[in-house]
Amino acid sequence: MASLLTTLFLLILSLSTSSFSSPVPIRSEYEVSILFEGWIVKHKKSYKDSSEKEKRYEIFKDNLKYIDEHNAGNHTYTLTLTLFADLTVEEYRSTYLRKLPPPPEYDTINNYNDVNSDEYNFNDTITLPNSIDWRDLGAVTPIKQQGACFSCWAFTAVAAVEGINQIVTGDLISLSEQQLVDCDHKSCDVYHVYKSFEYIQRNSGIDTEEDYPYTAAYNQYCDTSKENNKVVTIDGHGWVPRNKENFLKARVALQPVGASVEAYQRAFQNYGTGVFTGFCGRQQDHAVTIIGYGNEEGIDYWLIKNSWGTTWGEAGYMKLERNIGDIYGKCGVAEWPSYPVKFKHMKQMKSNPLGAKEVPGAPDFSHSDGAAGKITSK
Repeated sequence: MASLLTTLFLLILSLSTSSFSSPVPIRSEYEVSILFEGWIVKHKKSYKDSSEKEKRYEIFKDNLKYIDEHNAGNHTYTLTLTLFADLTVEEYRSTYLRKLPPPPEYDTINNYNDVNSDEYNFNDTITLPNSIDWRDLGAVTPIKQQGACFSCWAFTAVAAVEGINQIVTGDLISLSEQQLVDCDHKSCDVYHVYKSFEYIQRNSGIDTEEDYPYTAAYNQYCDTSKENNKVVTIDGHGWVPRNKENFLKARVALQPVGASVEAYQRAFQNYGTGVFTGFCGRQQDHAVTIIGYGNEEGIDYWLIKNSWGTTWGEAGYMKLERNIGDIYGKCGVAEWPSYPVKFKHMKQMKSNPLGAKEVPGAPDFSHSDGAAGKITSK
């Protein structure tokens, strides 16, 4: 029965979200109930009693109506029944989002501020690849699920460190978000991504996810034996110059980058596929990892890795509009991106600050003279 419900759910859902412009579906109560039951099975949902289930069903119906009406319009992206489909937008915001305060260095993050900043300015005219996807280059682990713990900052930091470690060493190792929750911040509350980079450097490394698995909660103590299992190291962190999408593009051409966005909107909650061009401000309340960029049907986008499981977005990923003519970037994505730094060999710092392998089409920083230069794109 569960398998049949899931099959019907997926069939009905695919028929209603397969086009970017179509009539608004007229759904019977029976069809909606089948969708709801299939959605419950797919997401392994359970409710404490029939009253709670009925409440969630009414919210589900309202979200479905919102999704259907959006998908009937002419948009660059579709909405879908995500894992948040039984939540009001207020519940989604209060459970999964938190207002992120600016970093303490916020007012001074205007230039690079990493362990080798003099060598890391862009110095000549740099031609960047038209697109890059670090999944294709083996630097991205599978999508993870943060649950109700507000630990997006830990998943963002870990994804960025996993990426640079693979680029430098060739080894893609899934790392422990739980270690950051338990031993670094000691909380499931608001935190900065760059603080976790500092912790990993200060601790001389971070353990694997397999050894120190995620529990979606603060465990009330740090497992120091696992904390001392230092599998992957970094040598510092840096900031992409604020509010400069061209510099952000150049950095993402080198490695995955941590960023913060405003995910407050209902469309973000129910995002399905395509380039997200919907309204959002820059009151950043969620951390994500930029793992690439590209262009789809004439619209530039950032490729975002999220931490809400594979049933949100494009199997856990989002294409977020890029080059919108606002210096802050879509949803504030360009305001304070940061990244981990890892050297292959310290003696290589002068010629290649990251010690990275060659990336096809990636910018070459080997001719640095310390003077900031101009970036161009293909």
